[in-house]
Amino acid sequence: MNTEEYLVYLREGKRVSAGSGLHEIMHRLSQEALEITAELNNGYHSPEEIRSLMERLTGRKIDPSFSMFPPFYSECGRNIFLGKNVFINFGCHFQDQGGIYIGDGTLIGSGVVIATINHDLDPARRHDNIPSPVHIGKNVWIGSHATILPGVTVGDDAVIAAGAVVTKDVPEKTVAAGVPARVIRNI
Repeated sequence: MNTEEYLVYLREGKRVSAGSGLHEIMHRLSQEALEITAELNNGYHSPEEIRSLMERLTGRKIDPSFSMFPPFYSECGRNIFLGKNVFINFGCHFQDQGGIYIGDGTLIGSGVVIATINHDLDPARRHDNIPSPVHIGKNVWIGSHATILPGVTVGDDAVIAAGAVVTKDVPEKTVAAGVPARVIRNI
């Protein structure tokens, strides 16, 4: 299986068994991502340099309207899909093996975690990886230190409050807050 086929396999939510050949590909991609993010996070980089490093990390063109304040962490990088006018603030961690899709105009606050990997509850299979994509709509605002868990979709124009832990889909034009997050109002 080549890298692109593997990335699609992950986005389809297929299990990666611990110790398998697929697991070895996951670790190889992780090492590549760690190398790029180490370069991104050490020293000052102009906005153009940041975009160039993100293009290396994701393996695709990044729109010139994208901006980010490092540090930024990812242990895959190749399954991050960024829209136009996306801003990512300091200290975010994208665990993107399962796919992270971020719509145009989205603002992501400091220290946000977006996770796309789960593990089996059965201790005998606990080291397996079970990916599930996260979809963030257009014009979403994710507050500082929010966590979005695997398989979640956040609708267009929604707001995720600071510190929220999002375990379920968030409808468009709503504000979700709390642990676990729940809709507290409409916009």
